[in-house]
Amino acid sequence: MTPDSLAALSDNLFSITVALYSVAVVAFCAQLAFGRRPARELVGAGAPVEPAPPVEDSRGRRWGALAMGLTVLGALTHAGVLVARGLATERLPLGNMYEFSTAVVLVAVLVYVVFALRAPTLRHLGLFVLAPVVLSLVLIGLFLYAEAGPLVAALRSYWLAIHVSTAVIGFGIFFVSGVASALYLVRVRHDERVATGEASAGLISRLPGATAIDRVAHRSAVFGFPIWTFAVIAGAIWAEAAWGRFWGWDPKETWAFIAWVVYAAYLHARTTAGWRGKPAAWVNVVGLGVMIFNLTFVNMVSTGLHSYAGVG
Repeated sequence: MTPDSLAALSDNLFSITVALYSVAVVAFCAQLAFGRRPARELVGAGAPVEPAPPVEDSRGRRWGALAMGLTVLGALTHAGVLVARGLATERLPLGNMYEFSTAVVLVAVLVYVVFALRAPTLRHLGLFVLAPVVLSLVLIGLFLYAEAGPLVAALRSYWLAIHVSTAVIGFGIFFVSGVASALYLVRVRHDERVATGEASAGLISRLPGATAIDRVAHRSAVFGFPIWTFAVIAGAIWAEAAWGRFWGWDPKETWAFIAWVVYAAYLHARTTAGWRGKPAAWVNVVGLGVMIFNLTFVNMVSTGLHSYAGVG
């Protein structure tokens, strides 16, 4: 295939991926709406009321299987977007914001799939992961798309594969961690309102418990933090090779370091009395906000040595 045809294939696969993920979102909605039924509450003598784990009927399992199948198929076409783009340009497809962001979202989907396959009850988080994924891809396609082309001269280095790849992986993992913490806050608030009689059990009650959701947020952050740390260090080494200094407080460097500090604070808060639970979750949500700000505003608005957005 010619470079032009491979680039066109990449663009077509991008549209197919958005369509597959969108249908998966619908299937996840159906799984939550129709498939799960709360079990009866178990009450012990003199003990607080604790709900038994919710059960899922065969209809729910079918919707869940369909949703996961579409998600996995979408992840394959999603990977195909980057593979075809890389073959078309004969380089690593991480040379501009369109490619970088597309790769970040792919990592987020893969992280979710791993969690869902290891613990099937976590499949019920699919709606809340895939919906932001679809929104992100739509925005990427509308505002960040760039024609396939060669790398700018400043990025023609083997450090691109080391620094940018690890940044992509770290960001993708933090994406899932931040979504999980946001959902944890929603679940905790819902449970508090149900306990006080301010609300009745609804859609949120059909999700995994707050503890399970918080565990996803914490484990993914623990996994992503050393990867992001390595990405920051690798970037400093590349900066010394390219610009003759390890650190210059360029806007991109500054916000990458701020993100590192926020996630370090989150992991520390998880082990600190008084900060466990909701306060720590809020720190994690702020961390995701910093990552998104670093990707969008810092790349597209501020000026610095890292201005390689390539938005066309």
